[in-house]
Amino acid sequence: METGLLLSFLGASVILSIMPGPDNIFVLTESLTKGQRNGIAISIGLGSGVLVHTIAAATGLSLIVQSSALAFSIIKYLGAAYLFYLAYQALKDKEQNINFKVAQQPKHQGTFFLIRKGFLMNVLNPKVSLFFIAFLPQFVSPNGLSIKLQMIILGVLFMIQAIMIFSLISVLSGKLSKYINNKRFWKTAKWSKVGVLSILGITLALSEK
Repeated sequence: METGLLLSFLGASVILSIMPGPDNIFVLTESLTKGQRNGIAISIGLGSGVLVHTIAAATGLSLIVQSSALAFSIIKYLGAAYLFYLAYQALKDKEQNINFKVAQQPKHQGTFFLIRKGFLMNVLNPKVSLFFIAFLPQFVSPNGLSIKLQMIILGVLFMIQAIMIFSLISVLSGKLSKYINNKRFWKTAKWSKVGVLSILGITLALSEK
């Protein structure tokens, strides 16, 4: 695998994990209302679910590449279109006013229960599968390891960084909460997300893999 592609993948993955979305906002609110332990356990579950989507995407796409170049091109352009759709949806994002003062009492739940909760939240979300089908192929090198193996490696890297960032959000939840209800924060986050998703869509559409 090419070092440049790996670094680009990690950079894009970290930015996407940091940008406010359903998963990291959920981790933040859980950490503030029920304790950091809950947030970290859910982070592990959410990150682990990535492996299921990765294996599904890697297996399906590798078979498509082997069987038909035309089919892969269709999947590529559909993936680019989906990334542009996500950018458009991000453009319509509105500032969220989250009340962190509700139920701020630690709720003791088993670690396994919380990890399973985060895992199922991720695995049962079909949008995550679509995202990985669109996201992973543009960071696969035509040389070296098989496409399937490269995509699985990328998925594992995405999982590791997602767990680390979500856990960090949980640990720093008290300090981060003041930014969530800040208009400037939401404006910056929105345009950053639009920019990253648009660049990914353009890159995928123009790729020759």
